[in-house]
Amino acid sequence: MALKKKQPPREPDKSALEYYKLNVTAVEDLVTADVTNSPKVDKKELRKYQSGPRVNVADWVKAVFLKAWLGGMACFFFLWGLGTYLPSWLDQLFVLGLALGFIKDLIENSIFRFWAKTPGANDHWMMFPKKNFLFLPFNVLYAYLLLFCVVKTYDTINAVLIGVTGAEGTVPLGVGPILFGLFAAGWDLLFIALKRLGQRMFRDAKESAGRG
Repeated sequence: MALKKKQPPREPDKSALEYYKLNVTAVEDLVTADVTNSPKVDKKELRKYQSGPRVNVADWVKAVFLKAWLGGMACFFFLWGLGTYLPSWLDQLFVLGLALGFIKDLIENSIFRFWAKTPGANDHWMMFPKKNFLFLPFNVLYAYLLLFCVVKTYDTINAVLIGVTGAEGTVPLGVGPILFGLFAAGWDLLFIALKRLGQRMFRDAKESAGRG
């Protein structure tokens, strides 16, 4: 019986090895990908893969609309809606400020977080961006500050209108949801801009002190 010659071991296919290594590397990159090590992709390129109508609305427009709409909603339900049950103007303002603070903390900030394309991308539209129940009292106090500024805005406008028209004892500009929401949004964005300016100045001063 003839003996079979011992066959030399076959070398693995180089193309198969390269394919395997390529797939292992791709899986590792996918598993370890996060915000810090992912390459930046142009927004125009990302829009090609987004579904739905491609309507480009500026972030500041969405922020103003959301803040004004929620402020107007608070005015409609808690000032107009409870006006007959709370005849005292101070009681109405107390309830309105409390409701506005809850709305900002539980609804407005949540919507901004939901809209964010990356975690923290919309934090600059919130006075207290951290998601923590302990910040609810701060949002309520902040809402009372906004409400005070809105009331003073109405008082100033009415004083000017009365001075121009001479209609003493009247209220030329009454409180309505639309204007109330716009005034509240305006003051809110102003205070947030001042906060960001203060943070930037503090950061620059700290960096200058570190270099010195």
